[in-house]
Formats: sequence, structure tokens, C-alpha cells
Amino acid sequence: MSQKETWRTRKYWSQTGGLLIEEFLAVKGTQSTGRRPLDAVIVLNEESSIHDGNFYDIEGKDVLVIQTKSDRIGMYLLGQAYFSQFLIKKFNPKSIKSIAICGKYDDVIGAIAQEHGIEVAVIREEEYEKKIDDPKYISKNKALHNKNQWVLV
Repeated sequence: MSQKETWRTRKYWSQTGGLLIEEFLAVKGTQSTGRRPLDAVIVLNEESSIHDGNFYDIEGKDVLVIQTKSDRIGMYLLGQAYFSQFLIKKFNPKSIKSIAICGKYDDVIGAIAQEHGIEVAVIREEEYEKKIDDPKYISKNKALHNKNQWVLV
């Protein structure tokens, strides 16, 4: 994830709680297969913290699959959010909800996302909080305890 994506993912996680796994490795790369990290997976009903690795056993767990971009939601982000659900199924979670986090909404792409069960969370640039990037603050405050400030569509 880029610097403009990480804080958005963490801000979203601050509302859901659970275990945040950044750059969750859904597919290991081989000579014939590309490596497929997902921006994040949130394991609900787990202690709120950021996992120190990029994999966690999610079998039988309720998970949120997160794909994040700083710009307007478009076909690229929507495709990532849609197909991430299928990549994660092989780990046998109890439930999967796909979330596309973006900086701006688009009526056409947003409607398609809704039709396919993908939640779109708009977190604008002006909502940036430096503390979300501070490891000491995150460690102390677990899920950051912010009030919901973005638009869920």
C-alpha cells in the first residue's frame, strides 16, 4: 500500500476494530503465478491490533477484505475489490465482505459496486490525521477510537 492508502485503511479499521493484517498475502508468487497481496484483511471479533505479519489463519472467521486507492473509485479498484473475495475463499473464512476505500465517489462505478455487494467507503484527503501513521499512538489506542467521519455508500 502507498502512503496515501495506508492511513485510509487504518482509519476505516478504526471503526470496525478487529485484527488488521496489512498486505495480506492471498497468493504466493511462483514462476507461473504472480504474487497477490491484498491491501488489508480485517478479522472481526479478534482483539483490535495490527498484525505484525502478512498472513493469519482466517479459517472460520468473519473477515473484511480491503482494497484502497486515494483517487476516485474506478474500474481498477472495483475489480480488485470484486476479485479479492474469490482469492480469499480458499482460506475458508466464515464470511467475507469486500470493501473498496477511495478518496472520491463515482455514481456509475458506485452503483455497480452496490449491485455486486461491494461496500464503498469514501475517505477524503482532508480527513487525514497524522496520528493514524504514528506506531506509538496505534499501539496505545488499539483501534484508534475515532468517530465515523466518511461516507459509506
